[in-house]
Amino acid sequence: MSVYGQTLSSPSFRFEETTLGNGGLINSASPNFQSGVSIGDTAVGSSESSNFQFEAGSQTTDDPALSFAISSSNVQFGNFTASGAATATSTFSVANYTSYSYVVRIIGDPPSNGAHTIDALASGGPSVAGTEQFGINLVANTSPASVGANPNLGDFGVGSAAANYDTPNEYRFVSGESIASAPESSGEVTYTISYLVNVDSLTPGGQYTANHTLICTGTY
Repeated sequence: MSVYGQTLSSPSFRFEETTLGNGGLINSASPNFQSGVSIGDTAVGSSESSNFQFEAGSQTTDDPALSFAISSSNVQFGNFTASGAATATSTFSVANYTSYSYVVRIIGDPPSNGAHTIDALASGGPSVAGTEQFGINLVANTSPASVGANPNLGDFGVGSAAANYDTPNEYRFVSGESIASAPESSGEVTYTISYLVNVDSLTPGGQYTANHTLICTGTY
């Protein structure tokens, strides 16, 4: 059975191509009309003349949107020991549509138990067993264990760990510092925070806790 599709036409213009959109020919034109849809273009919007008009693609809002989600917010270290480090991870995701860029900061304190607080790695450094240390980074590590992951850019993601938190096996913690950012609009990026705790033989026993807040800010 033969099937005939009506050719798009007007008194001043007629399409001779079988495809409209990114698979069509480079140009569709006549003395009275020229199509703005071509190979490689994003086929969104309208093309028109005084006698003809068609709409291509779908319209999307140009309002900026920034989304932020924490996937795992409760971090458990287990028991601390002076003979080796304790590690843990948590994840968060950021997506920004036409918000140009964003920055993520962390605010809080190192783990504490009553009056005693684990020393923060304010200058950064590697894990040293038997020395009080607390630090984080946002990349994949091999020391003191295989822990963490590099930022997962997914589809069309743009973003990276901040300069002080992007070196494998190096940990740091300074409240208020930027830990991740993107320089432009981006699809969803998932970040993994790796946490490190070392204690010494004189570190008081008991339950240690810390509360951290992540703040994601779009920059326009």
